[in-house]
Amino acid sequence: MTGVFTVFQASSGDGDVLGEIHAESWKAAYAGFFPQEFFDEAVRHRRNKWHGVLAEGEDTVMLAALDGRRLAFSYFGSSPMRLESAEIFGFYGHPDGWGTGVANALMTASLHRIREKGFRRVHLWTLRDTPQSRRFYAKSGFMESGAVRGHDFGDGNPIEQVEYELIFRLSDPHTALEC
Repeated sequence: MTGVFTVFQASSGDGDVLGEIHAESWKAAYAGFFPQEFFDEAVRHRRNKWHGVLAEGEDTVMLAALDGRRLAFSYFGSSPMRLESAEIFGFYGHPDGWGTGVANALMTASLHRIREKGFRRVHLWTLRDTPQSRRFYAKSGFMESGAVRGHDFGDGNPIEQVEYELIFRLSDPHTALEC
């Protein structure tokens, strides 16, 4: 698919579109991981939480659009776990954008922004049993760190996540990464 990709920082008025992307991504990728009642509430929560996140303004939220339609977002900031590292707290794409390249454009721009902020490393966590996201992060230059954790999304049943990390090259500021 060809089209024009644009990537930009989300503004305070983007809460609804972020919620739509987050909820639809969750519905497509995570339905089998949770009991239905909990899952329905989790999707509602993701649909409505972004106005508050944007109002706090503590971390960076970037949106990516294909031909003007906003289809993916990244959410990142300083890692609470690793000093001098960034963490991608969320990276979600609307299923309508899967396979279009919009996620690649967003990841490239996100990594560029993370590097501009002075970080030399970035890490993220993803569910162990989501092969599509794991392939995407590997294709984007991330490598598994070997760290695994159980993450409780609020239903009392931790789900295993794996950590991916990326170290930026020192020699060329325009080069994306080195693992």
